[in-house]
Amino acid sequence: MDDAMSKRATPAPAKASTPAERPRGGRARSVAELLPDAGRAAFRRFGFVQSAVVSRWSEIVGPRYAGVSSPESIKFPHGERIGGTLNLVVRGAHATMMQHIAPEIIERVNRFFGYAAVAKVQFRQGDVPVPRPRAAPPSLKPVPVDLGASLRTIADPELKAVLEALAAGVAATRGAPSVGGDE
Repeated sequence: MDDAMSKRATPAPAKASTPAERPRGGRARSVAELLPDAGRAAFRRFGFVQSAVVSRWSEIVGPRYAGVSSPESIKFPHGERIGGTLNLVVRGAHATMMQHIAPEIIERVNRFFGYAAVAKVQFRQGDVPVPRPRAAPPSLKPVPVDLGASLRTIADPELKAVLEALAAGVAATRGAPSVGGDE
């Protein structure tokens, strides 16, 4: 019996080598990179295939109709992604007007998707939040003279404005861009 008790009392031998912890896979991702995934899951839960329908509603239907309506959900037949029903919340008495332009709304939403995603629109009267006007971008330095001369030949005013803003942004920077927060 002494042998049995002595075997119990002796500690087990330690492992000679413990395996090293496995390194984590992938790279570090910024919060901004992760948010579209979280937003996409939330929008899908409430019936939206693309969150862009909500965020770009004013571009899809125009500011006049976006001011009195808001997309609530898109419901598709089971297992399909075509022929869905777009559910809109419409402010007060505007629902009658929106019913008259329902074919136009369907056409615009389908043009946005690129296929016949929506076949029907249902309206519900309710409170529609007023869309916030977009803030103007901060003013930048004027376009350098040498870049301004090359931009004068561009006929499209929208393209010219975008290129001028790009040139002003480049002119406002100093030195090479920093990578990874090395400032």
